[in-house]
Amino acid sequence: MKRTRVALIGATGSIGTQTIEILCAAPDRFELVALAVGRESDASRALAAAHPSAHVVIGLEGGELSSRILDREPDLLVAAATGLVGIRATIDALDAGVAVAIANKEAVVAGGELVMGAARRAAARSGTNLLERLRPVDSEHSAIWQCLAGERPERVERLWLTASGGPFRTWDAPRIASARIDDALKHPTWKMGGKITVDSASLVNKGLEVIEAHRLFEMPMSRISILVHPQSLVHGAVSFTDGSMKAQIGAPDMRVPIGYALNYPQRSDHHVRAVNLADMRELTFEEPDLQRFPGLAVALAAGESGGAAPAVLIVADDVATSRFAAGVIPFGGIAALLRDASDRFAGRPAPESVEALRALSDEVRAFAEAWRPM
Repeated sequence: MKRTRVALIGATGSIGTQTIEILCAAPDRFELVALAVGRESDASRALAAAHPSAHVVIGLEGGELSSRILDREPDLLVAAATGLVGIRATIDALDAGVAVAIANKEAVVAGGELVMGAARRAAARSGTNLLERLRPVDSEHSAIWQCLAGERPERVERLWLTASGGPFRTWDAPRIASARIDDALKHPTWKMGGKITVDSASLVNKGLEVIEAHRLFEMPMSRISILVHPQSLVHGAVSFTDGSMKAQIGAPDMRVPIGYALNYPQRSDHHVRAVNLADMRELTFEEPDLQRFPGLAVALAAGESGGAAPAVLIVADDVATSRFAAGVIPFGGIAALLRDASDRFAGRPAPESVEALRALSDEVRAFAEAWRPM
């Protein structure tokens, strides 16, 4: 059996390291041909030593990153870098006939039609569906993808994304607004990178995921709902026009959605602890509180607005979380910065090229870095 040639962008991050773990556990099925990292470090040197046959790319972006990755002729690109680093490589890979397992929601949210257009073109050329070419890795989107398997799109009524509620689920609004970085990093169920952990604490991450689901599954924003589910066992669900519902249940372990994307249309045979239904004493769900988590409200409004708003949101949030982590702005300042950036830039049309997206990003970043709380 021909092995799948895999390239990985963001190799030293949480998703990247777990991807490598899965690839190494199945050497008869996968060949790791390229690794891209943001900078040289002990971790990148260790990766290069552990995978001498893989081409290691350090610190490149844009077309240079694309060419160095695609020169290795991968069958599948795992896009696991954060921010807009991998957006050009994602588009170029899709245009070159390479499937992409997308763990970088920024590319889908900010890139909008640039990424989704490339995915649709790739699906049309290959005679497959969009989600075979652009495979979601986020646990919630993977859950919905799995629930949609074999279903007719016109029979789908609503998509449901779940959220743990983060460390501030039971806090009141003033306490949340004054939270410290150490508080925000205490996620109750998932072990993730610092940026996404802060986004999960503010629930901004869930707003980004709604926008991502809107694009990946071509579903109106109005038919995508969020449920706070602190047990983090139900990762997503789909309700259908006949009144039935499918839900994907599993332990909060990212190796499951990563493995599903890598092995699609088959399932992985690596062993992740299965959930014992008899141990599920309680599964609870509630609607998110937009008053206590105003960043989520801003994110959802950006998705509804469309145009440049989602891209503005991505860039402003990147700066806001960094400034909060550095102690420059309070936790409550994240939502305020997002709101002010959206008010200033979101009325513009969506960027029509990667270069236009970069220019917008630079403009929003400059504003966000100079922003001061009222």
